[in-house]
Amino acid sequence: MPQDPIIPRKWQLTAHGQRNVFIWGRQERSTHTLMKAFLWALYLPDYPEMAVEVRIGDHYKPDVVSMPQTPSIYSTTTEPYFWGESGQVGRDKIHALVRRYPGTHFAIAKWDSTLKPYIALVEAALQGVDRTAPFDLLTFPADSKRRFIDENGTITLSHADLDWVRLPGNG
Repeated sequence: MPQDPIIPRKWQLTAHGQRNVFIWGRQERSTHTLMKAFLWALYLPDYPEMAVEVRIGDHYKPDVVSMPQTPSIYSTTTEPYFWGESGQVGRDKIHALVRRYPGTHFAIAKWDSTLKPYIALVEAALQGVDRTAPFDLLTFPADSKRRFIDENGTITLSHADLDWVRLPGNG
């Protein structure tokens, strides 16, 4: 089991000129909080309205999400642009989300893990689902806290720093 790096209960971090406060919940590992922060920072350039731990009216609550600022006048539902999960996510949840949101870019982050079994899990969940957006799987190395967060709380990382796989949309 990976060592649990100690982080503050509330930690203000910065990435790409934006600040966010990350709260390490008492019922979660610190690596879960770190992965949320890293997902936020990693995808922030593509989704500048990224939010963390926000309910969006779905049965499931994303760890990080980017939503349209104004819902479409043509639809009563609002599909997220981006949905990120960190840690454990089951096949049923993945299948339900990708069916419900075929145009949403999804990412699942793991901590210090090989991606191979998760690729198979996601591919099975995507089977028969017509999607237009990609699905990313990535793993953060065990030394991510030291490597990607400086002494001022600035997160700097890119996909090139990580082991990651993008499963393209098929529609």
